[in-house]
Amino acid sequence: MSSQETFNQPAHRVIELDIEGMTCASCVNRVERKLGKLEGVEASVNLPLESAHVTVPATVTDQQIVDTVNATGYKATVRQAPAPHTRKPHSPEPQTNHEHTNGLQAHEAPGHAPTKELQEHRADVGGSGRVPGEAFGGVRQHASKGGTTEHAEHGAEGASGAAEANHTDHATHEDHMSHGPAASTLRPRLIVAALLTIPVFAISMIPALQFANWGWVVGAMALPVVSWAAWPFHRAAAINARHFASTMDTLVSLGVIAAYLYSAWQLFVDPRMTEHPGMENMSGGGLYFEVAAVVTTFLLLGRYLEANAKAKAGNALKALLNLGAKDATILVEGVEQKIPADQLLVDDVIVVRPGEKIATDGVVTDGASAVDASLVTGESVPVEVGPGSLVTGATINTSGRLLVRATRVGSDTTLAQMGRLVSQAQTGKAPIARLADRISSVFVPIVLVIAVLTFVLWLFISGDLNAAFTAAVAVLVIACPCALGLATPVGLLTGTGRGAQLGILIKGPQVLEDTRHVDTILLDKTGTVTSGKLAVDHTVGLNGYAPAAVLTLAGAVESASEHPIAHAIAAAAKDAMSDAGTLPGVAGFSSAPGGGVRGTVAVDGASRTVVVGRSGWLEENGVALDSSQREALASEENGGATAIWVAVDGQAAGIVSLRDTIKPGSAAAIQKLKDMGIRPILLTGDNAAVAAQVAAAVGISPVDVFAGVLPEGKVEAVRKLQASGATVAMAGDGVNDAAALAQSDLGIAMGSGTDVAIEASDLTVMGSDLGQLVQAIELSRKTLSTIKTNLFWAFFYNAIGIPVAALGFLNPMIAGAAMAASSVLVVANSLRLRSFGK
Repeated sequence: MSSQETFNQPAHRVIELDIEGMTCASCVNRVERKLGKLEGVEASVNLPLESAHVTVPATVTDQQIVDTVNATGYKATVRQAPAPHTRKPHSPEPQTNHEHTNGLQAHEAPGHAPTKELQEHRADVGGSGRVPGEAFGGVRQHASKGGTTEHAEHGAEGASGAAEANHTDHATHEDHMSHGPAASTLRPRLIVAALLTIPVFAISMIPALQFANWGWVVGAMALPVVSWAAWPFHRAAAINARHFASTMDTLVSLGVIAAYLYSAWQLFVDPRMTEHPGMENMSGGGLYFEVAAVVTTFLLLGRYLEANAKAKAGNALKALLNLGAKDATILVEGVEQKIPADQLLVDDVIVVRPGEKIATDGVVTDGASAVDASLVTGESVPVEVGPGSLVTGATINTSGRLLVRATRVGSDTTLAQMGRLVSQAQTGKAPIARLADRISSVFVPIVLVIAVLTFVLWLFISGDLNAAFTAAVAVLVIACPCALGLATPVGLLTGTGRGAQLGILIKGPQVLEDTRHVDTILLDKTGTVTSGKLAVDHTVGLNGYAPAAVLTLAGAVESASEHPIAHAIAAAAKDAMSDAGTLPGVAGFSSAPGGGVRGTVAVDGASRTVVVGRSGWLEENGVALDSSQREALASEENGGATAIWVAVDGQAAGIVSLRDTIKPGSAAAIQKLKDMGIRPILLTGDNAAVAAQVAAAVGISPVDVFAGVLPEGKVEAVRKLQASGATVAMAGDGVNDAAALAQSDLGIAMGSGTDVAIEASDLTVMGSDLGQLVQAIELSRKTLSTIKTNLFWAFFYNAIGIPVAALGFLNPMIAGAAMAASSVLVVANSLRLRSFGK
């Protein structure tokens, strides 16, 4: 793109950048500062994702943004928009296929105008120029037919022209993150460094392994380590130097180079220094080849682990988009055709059979069924749908056959918008400033100043150039952060290793810091506090029928149905049977999706007509319900239960009450969270009655219950709490939780949930017990405490060693022993984490 190119774009637009070469928080700050100097430009740079979310006015071109980042010393590219959505006409002769003209227009193929429906959608969200991911801001609630669940209808974003260029290209982003060069380029450097460092360290530190002129051999083996393997540090230091800045990379690079060059100079000055095994010139010189090699290797290990974590950051979007249906069956002139789901057009009529995923967002035109909408709402009870009901792509049709007219396809679907929400939340997180980076902003310049002052003062006082150089280099050598390099990776490796044994996965050092500040935790109800599976809570008998008899009759009929509620009732009836769970047989079975079931059951030699379902289904089958019976049903539902009628021979016989079961350890875990000073809040898409009942059972205050919350509402809840000053953790297990997990300061995924939730989180608890969640926070805090202790001892060593070196009292053997002692202390302190939880 030429900088002279004319842009026809909105007053403000958002562009996504991929940025290569950033290594620490200083890099992030520099890029944001440089971009912020452009008038009207606001940038949020994300270090782990190596990306930037930039708001740009019309007066600034994309190329100016790229050039600004490149001038800062990093490589930026604009993330490209996806290709326009197209499909060949269904008929082999396009000119005779008139029935799909409106569909092509609705999808805005080049040269066509958008349909009235899409124009109305756009009007609801403020036009087609909305920033990607903001379509959730325009939400309209629609009561679904036959049920109480609400569906979110999200305004469609612009699908043509410059506005579409603002859309996030999830596939490109995922490829970039999963196949980025960082980990692949660091791996061979780390392997070579480790293979050479082991003998270098062993020969240098163990006299028994030394031989005649061993210094020359060690110097030769260390050379590839301090040059080729350490190149990422040298390159970053050079970039920083160009901009008169310094980071930990600066100190690492200078320390490694100084240690190696000083050692090589010592050998050239006194070639016979290591002529005999175990011998070094003790007149004030010394060899530090092993220092240079060890520092390089351990810091490469930390950098490699970090690069691996970055490479996985884009997997949440891939996992999310992969949840959609791969194929769709459409009706063309009454004939069914199977096509790839990504070729669907607006107004296509899709055939959805029981057990299939709904391919895209749409409205039911024919049929009735129950749809598992937990993907979007998190509700455990399937949603009853019929003609006119809105359905969401990637949800599952559990029972009847449906015909669905597509209303949104491609990047306009709810699933794609949820993907944008995850991406936006990740990019919008505050840049991570790791503890060592923050310390380095002060420590590195101080060390460099001390080294220069040491050289100048020694030269001025003694006039001995050799002594001045030796003292100055000694400062850099003693300050070279060997223990500092061990502090974070060894502590993190030990802590995460112990966590893995306990079923807790910690994604990186920034997670540990986040756990320390968390004071509020949002708990998704379904699958986190509760099991997410309906189970029969109790049965009410009416008109003289015993509850056990009611459950048996209902279970017998429901055993022939495929509905999730039917499975729960049948399972409970079998469990209640005394004769190995054998239910009576059913004859003349019939069902009505969204209504209920009916059949004839033989009991005690008599045939009973049993009807199970909602009130309307009973009335359709001639069962009259009086006011007292309706009050009994209302009482069950007001208590947060899903209530199902059972009628026998035309008379109401009872009510089966089902609930989402609470996990056994939830109440105890919530009490522990309170003891840790963390405020628990229940967040759910279920209705208020269900939420209140669950909260009361686990000890959450009624004022801390938010019910009827959809995915975008969960994100908004997190943002509001953050705006009020709270540091928010979010625990969830479903796709509907993914965006909130990414938006929160600390995302915790329950491992029994979806891959999307796990990838969008910072901590993953592989079990389904909330007690593990508490243990995960405790382990994270303990690991952070250990790393901070390591850093203290590492810098304490430097604080003592640097003045000694500056005064010229540095004895190589003492320095080597002190450096080794500090490293051993750091490792030993980290290994204490292995006993956590025992």
